[in-house]
Amino acid sequence: MRPGDVERVMEVEQGAYPFPWTEGIFRDCMRVGYGCWVLEHGGGVVGHAVIAIAAGEAHLLNLTVDARNQGQGLGRFLLRNLVAHARSDGVETLFLEARPSNLAALSLYRSEGFTQVGTRPRYYPAQEGREDALVFSIRL
Repeated sequence: MRPGDVERVMEVEQGAYPFPWTEGIFRDCMRVGYGCWVLEHGGGVVGHAVIAIAAGEAHLLNLTVDARNQGQGLGRFLLRNLVAHARSDGVETLFLEARPSNLAALSLYRSEGFTQVGTRPRYYPAQEGREDALVFSIRL
């Protein structure tokens, strides 16, 4: 991801989530050196991901595929590439959070070998207050 990608990243983000990340969050992630990736397909950006790596651990902070391109295996492709990147950087464990209501994400993560290791109560904003986050990890 480069600064020039952020406009399209924001379009993807806003089309996929009712509570999207802000432009400032993406720019801050690039500024501090997190792994910020875009997925190009069919001539344009259709997905993105942000991963923080430190001290043998990684935290997948964001993985999003354009709503019009979901269900085509692009999220799985992006996730597998992030896992490979983390493994090559010496990461031992990769963590992530997912909404219990995001059934597609839960299915993807479980099918790729992630296991639930905890819950973060009231982690995400929701239409009616807050929604818990399910915490997943995978040993690399």
